[in-house]
Amino acid sequence: MLYPQRNKYRDLIDLSGFWDFRFDFKDEGLDNGWMNGFEKAEPIAVPASWNDQFAENRDFLGPAWYQIEFSIPDNWKQNDVRLRFGSVNYLTDVFLNGEKIGSHEGGHLPFEFDITTRLIEGNNHLTVRVDGNLENYHLPPGKMRMNFPPTNFDFYPFCGIHRPVLLYTVPKNGIEDITVKTEISGTIGKVIVRIDLMNESTNQAFLRLSGNGNDVSCELAIDGSSIETILDVPDAQFWSPENPSLYDLCVDILQEGVKFDSYSLKIGIRTFEVRGDKIYLNGKPYYLKGFGRHEDFPVVGRGYLPALIIKDYSLMKWIGANSFRTSHYPYSEQMMDLADRLGFLVIDETPAVGLTFKNEVIEHHLELCKQYLRDLINRDKNHPSVIMWSLANEPIRSIKSKAFFKELYDLAKSIDHTRLITVVNMKGIIEGAFEFCEILCVNRYPGWYEHQGQIDEGIKNLSQNLDDVYEKYKKPVILSEFGADTIPGCHAPPPEMFSEEYQVEFIKKFIETVRAKDYIVGEHVWNLCDFKTSQGIMRVGGMNLKGVFTRDRRPKMAAHFLKETWHDSKK
Repeated sequence: MLYPQRNKYRDLIDLSGFWDFRFDFKDEGLDNGWMNGFEKAEPIAVPASWNDQFAENRDFLGPAWYQIEFSIPDNWKQNDVRLRFGSVNYLTDVFLNGEKIGSHEGGHLPFEFDITTRLIEGNNHLTVRVDGNLENYHLPPGKMRMNFPPTNFDFYPFCGIHRPVLLYTVPKNGIEDITVKTEISGTIGKVIVRIDLMNESTNQAFLRLSGNGNDVSCELAIDGSSIETILDVPDAQFWSPENPSLYDLCVDILQEGVKFDSYSLKIGIRTFEVRGDKIYLNGKPYYLKGFGRHEDFPVVGRGYLPALIIKDYSLMKWIGANSFRTSHYPYSEQMMDLADRLGFLVIDETPAVGLTFKNEVIEHHLELCKQYLRDLINRDKNHPSVIMWSLANEPIRSIKSKAFFKELYDLAKSIDHTRLITVVNMKGIIEGAFEFCEILCVNRYPGWYEHQGQIDEGIKNLSQNLDDVYEKYKKPVILSEFGADTIPGCHAPPPEMFSEEYQVEFIKKFIETVRAKDYIVGEHVWNLCDFKTSQGIMRVGGMNLKGVFTRDRRPKMAAHFLKETWHDSKK
């Protein structure tokens, strides 16, 4: 799914701003015809979660309704018009001029509708019903814990339209998709480009790759709906966190010598692979340093906030990180674009957190996982920053998990065989999916959830567990989560749980332990920043406080420790 673009042949309108909004406390909107428009509305900002925008009803998860009116320019009528939602959580029903045009299940990934034949002259009325209520058959599932709202995951279940809503045009019979893969042969970069058109036709394609002192082009005849070609880039600049070199790829489509569509994107030439106990970026061993993190900020919740994206990247650069995982759902497309530009390696994770494999939900969860995986790969396949697909985070142990994940693994490889695949597991020793995943991602918290207050005892447990995982599977391991809740400003000599000193000592000894093991290829601290959760006895103030920065991005002692450690590190 190509992101909408504005050029001579394509156009877009961003519907971000103030919409009309109404909670549907009695779930009566459908019966009362709210799809045709509703009264007693109040303004709401889009995109943003609805939970923190109002003085009341923070924990109401839906259903709720949005509405807005729009009109399109006259020159749009010669093209196809699509309506695109970047992310809506969780169940979405979309109505245009009172007519239902489609539904969608799941947050965090884009979906769209062709509305070319559904538009009317003048103002068009768009109505969106969103239901974020938690159910066991949803993914991630809800109503599994004693917290409130009752989630089966440890972050707040923010609801609403979280990313931009776009109206955009595409030329009829134009470009539907572009897929880019790269290889390296000595100093030559090989860029494999596949172009998919909307319909079978006889056209010409003109490709140009430019940047970093190179200018490579070719012209191709297209007889059908797709074509693939290879561009050789001599003396190529290879993409890496230390040198995030990007090239501009422009694809023009012509018919009888006349150009009628064009699309451009930035690409990076790089390879990423596993050999033995190491991972290799562009043929050289590489070590990951970084974080798990959340899209979370006061007032906007999980909503798209450009300034926050800049701030988080600035903090990660300042601290010396070179990577992060999109825990526990795909992040915004703008976040991924900047990962390419700023040089961050990304473990790209689906929203499959809290899988239970219960008989009554397993079939639906598998279908959702397939949908999420296809949509994620199709969205992010052209980002050089994405080195790995994560199929899930911390699935519950089950004898059904191996077959479940093998089906997903095979699906991912059938769509994109160029990237590594993992499943993030709490301990890993009995995770059947590790038999076929190339990288083992393990989350561990001894010294916090177990061996509480006893970091040294926790380190012994950690060391043995990691060795056991490696001995069983003989594959490189990333310590993908480790950390301790920390109240900012809380101090305790000697270090004591919840103090800043304890967090520093915890992280310090975990890093020392993993770096003494040759098969460890990465360390990701949990978390970059404190984040909102449901209310529960483990979460003071409804917050997970494991961030090395506070929720409003102020550093704790651990941030300064990591800055010194990661910038001075040889790894």
